[in-house]
Amino acid sequence: MKTINTNNETMIKVENVYKTFGKKGGAITQVLDGANLTVNKGEFVSLMGASGSGKSTLLYLIGGLDRDFTGDISICGTSIRKMREKKLSKIRLGHIGFIFQFYNLVQNLNVEDNILLPSLVAGRSRASMKKELDEILEITGLTEKRKQMPSKLSGGQQQRVAIARAIISNPQIILADEATGNLDSKSGAEIMELFRKINREKGITILQVTHSQKCAEYGTRTVVLENGKTVDERASMWLPSSHKPTFQELEGRLATSMSRS
Repeated sequence: MKTINTNNETMIKVENVYKTFGKKGGAITQVLDGANLTVNKGEFVSLMGASGSGKSTLLYLIGGLDRDFTGDISICGTSIRKMREKKLSKIRLGHIGFIFQFYNLVQNLNVEDNILLPSLVAGRSRASMKKELDEILEITGLTEKRKQMPSKLSGGQQQRVAIARAIISNPQIILADEATGNLDSKSGAEIMELFRKINREKGITILQVTHSQKCAEYGTRTVVLENGKTVDERASMWLPSSHKPTFQELEGRLATSMSRS
C-alpha cells in the first residue's frame, strides 16, 4: 500500500498553522500564529528568524515529531495532521532525513553502524545496503573513518556521520535544525558545502533552520519567520539561483522581526 505521493512537486506545505505552549488555566504562549510555508521539489530553503520565533518548533511539526497544532501540514501532497502514528512513522523512516544540532550518535557503535542503524531498524539487511553505505561514506568523506568510534571523531566528522545516516535511505526531504550550531566556522562551512552538494547532485529537498546568515546563503531561498507568528511573504518569494539574498537583505528582515518581538 502506497503511503505517500512522491511525484508531487510540492514537498512541504504548511497552511495556517497555530501552535501554543502551556495549559488551559495557566500561562499560554502563542508560538505560531497562522504560519504558512511552501517548499517545492529540489529547493534548499533556509528558515531564519529572531530567537524564540518558533523556527525549530515549525520544523518539528513538519517532521511529525510534534502533533499538537491546528491548521494543516502536508508532505508530498499527503496531510499528516490526523495521520495515524504507524503511517507517519513509515513516512519519517522512508521519506524524511533528520539532522540536529546535537549529533545524537550511539557512542558504543562505530561510524558505519551509526549510519546503518535506522535502516536496520526499518527492516533492511546490512548486506543489501553495502553499495549504498560505500557510496554515502565516499560522499561524506568518511570512508577512512568507517570503523572509528564517535569519541575519536571531531565535531565536524560526527555531524558528517549524522548527515550520512539521514541520507542513506535516499529521503525526498532533509530537515536540519541548526546543523552547524556546535561547529567552528571551518567545519560549519564544510557541512554547508556538503548540504549544497547533496541538494544539487542527489536532488534532495532541504529545509534548514539557521541563525547564521552565511549558512542561509548556501540555500536557494531564504524565508523569515517573523515574531513566531507568520512567514514573511517578502522573504518567501522565489529567487533565481543567480540571486541569493545578501547579508544586507537578511539583516533588514531580522531587524524587522526583532523590532516586533
